[in-house]
Amino acid sequence: MVITSKLRGKAQTTIPQPVRAALQLLEGDTIAYVIEGARVVITRSSPVGWRDDPFRSSAEWASDADSRAYAGL
Repeated sequence: MVITSKLRGKAQTTIPQPVRAALQLLEGDTIAYVIEGARVVITRSSPVGWRDDPFRSSAEWASDADSRAYAGL
């Protein structure tokens, strides 16, 4: 199956619904891009249980610096 999406301004695109479903992506999930020659593989990189984290809805510790600082906890 081939699924396409259009590249828009600021190099943005929408991840098509069948792809979101296959990767079980929800709002707030992170994705990883692996470059393999002339193709790119997209995977979900959010930890499996991250949605169960009681603090994920808090923006207090949501900066990139905080994510890096607390990544190993």
